[in-house]
Amino acid sequence: MNGDNKGLPGLKGTDHIGFTVPDLDQAIDFFVNVIGCEPFYELGPFQSDGDWMQTHMNVHPRTVMKKLKFLRCKHGSNFEIFEYQAPDQNRAQPKNSDVGGHHLAFYVDDMDRAVAYLKSQGVRVLGEPTIRPTGCGPNGGSCWVYFLAPWGMQLELVSFPKGKDYERDGTARLWHPAHPEQ
Repeated sequence: MNGDNKGLPGLKGTDHIGFTVPDLDQAIDFFVNVIGCEPFYELGPFQSDGDWMQTHMNVHPRTVMKKLKFLRCKHGSNFEIFEYQAPDQNRAQPKNSDVGGHHLAFYVDDMDRAVAYLKSQGVRVLGEPTIRPTGCGPNGGSCWVYFLAPWGMQLELVSFPKGKDYERDGTARLWHPAHPEQ
């Protein structure tokens, strides 16, 4: 159990985050050679002549899962990256403000070095890092900046090497890669 008898029985944490990209090879290249993730296995293609895809995946029954690849990105959740082909596929990348919008955040120790590295790789960084000084609310002590994958997916760098202000009040902590034991 998860301690307080609420939620999913046996919940241990997040195993992976799955997302769809327009070109799997491009995404693998970016996440492995620019971000530094480690590639693991791949599956596919898969399609069904019946309604399996609709019943089990909530997608058009003629959807083809062309291929998927699992990646590990240091100390955090694994990525399951898909490339699909579907008759009703929406190929527009959602913004954070769209329903279903999302982003992946990568924790780094040195924001300036990480931003300089991304720029040297030709990655579009959105503005300059936002610094939340200590004493300005629960997120005080943190720094973040968004950047874009080559296909437009929103990603984020975040750093708070001395912790966030909310940690000064109480013992409960959000999990993050720099302190996985918490």
